[in-house]
Amino acid sequence: MTDTTTLAAEAKADTGTGAARAARRQGRVPGIVYGGGAEPQMITVERRELDRYLNQPGFYSRLFQLHMGGATQRVIARDVQRHPVSDQPLHIDFLRVAAGAQITVAVPVQFINEDEAPGIRRGGLLNTVRHEIEVYCPADAIPDAITVDLTGLEIGDTIHISRIPLPEGVTPVIDRDFTVATIVAPTVMREEAAPQAIETPAETETTEQE
Repeated sequence: MTDTTTLAAEAKADTGTGAARAARRQGRVPGIVYGGGAEPQMITVERRELDRYLNQPGFYSRLFQLHMGGATQRVIARDVQRHPVSDQPLHIDFLRVAAGAQITVAVPVQFINEDEAPGIRRGGLLNTVRHEIEVYCPADAIPDAITVDLTGLEIGDTIHISRIPLPEGVTPVIDRDFTVATIVAPTVMREEAAPQAIETPAETETTEQE
């Protein structure tokens, strides 16, 4: 289960581009808190404090306790707008999360036991198709990660979501058996195989001409 992280916020009365720019000049990131049956509320958070969590894996599956004006709201980040050049956060959207609610979150994928995969030991490469998986789950039981065990996998094996044990109450949003990762042949092996496939037709053509 994902731990709840405390984050301080301030209410922002002024709206518009000018007010947002003023907040950023003060080292703060404007944002909004919405959902939960309450009116949307404009806020700002300190950019340095937000940056501590923003680039960590699982940011969008992390629960925050948003402290503001003596009150606390439990929220989850839904969107962050970034500057196209500096990549600094410009605006953040938070969704209120009630106790017992079912929510949709993107949970990071982690791989274990690479040393126990014969295909990787023989030079195969882990090709990650999905670094995150979007799931439905209880708000009070968001998994920190979805763990994929590579034990026993060979070159050419495909890991589908159906092969991955998920925590109780957690189900994928996508309703099909999608690919999470594959074990592929090393580049050198593929390059050595390619000329052989090309030479065969040429040899056949030479024989026919003779």
